[in-house]
Amino acid sequence: MADVVPISDKLRDAREQVLRRHLDAHCAGDIDAVVATFTRPRMELIASGRVLDGAEALRGYLSERRRAFPDQSFEVICHHHSDRAVVSEHWMTGTHVGEVHGVEPSGKRFRARMASIFEFDGEDLVNQRLYYDAGTIARQLA
Repeated sequence: MADVVPISDKLRDAREQVLRRHLDAHCAGDIDAVVATFTRPRMELIASGRVLDGAEALRGYLSERRRAFPDQSFEVICHHHSDRAVVSEHWMTGTHVGEVHGVEPSGKRFRARMASIFEFDGEDLVNQRLYYDAGTIARQLA
């Protein structure tokens, strides 16, 4: 087995700064700022099987979500660093006020625990892979 060299404090801090900007932009609804945190915008939504590859695909998805859940926000529970990624556990919340995937707005609020694997190439964010239980959210909005 090859020796594993831990990431430096400098690299860890740089990645934390990217994640802070990324999550702050999400909470503020600043779609362009979210996209700008990626060097190569790509997001994989494991619950739905969707892959959003490129800035326009990501903007379209984020716009759709913001219309449905304009107050959507994320509260970080913790980050786990590895050599090529940061795993972020967080609470996602939002109020369903717009149609999403053909579902009319319920006006109800949801709160769901989720995890994201943020993949990095050095300091550059190149992918976000989201894991969450869509059923947990659906039950709260019904």
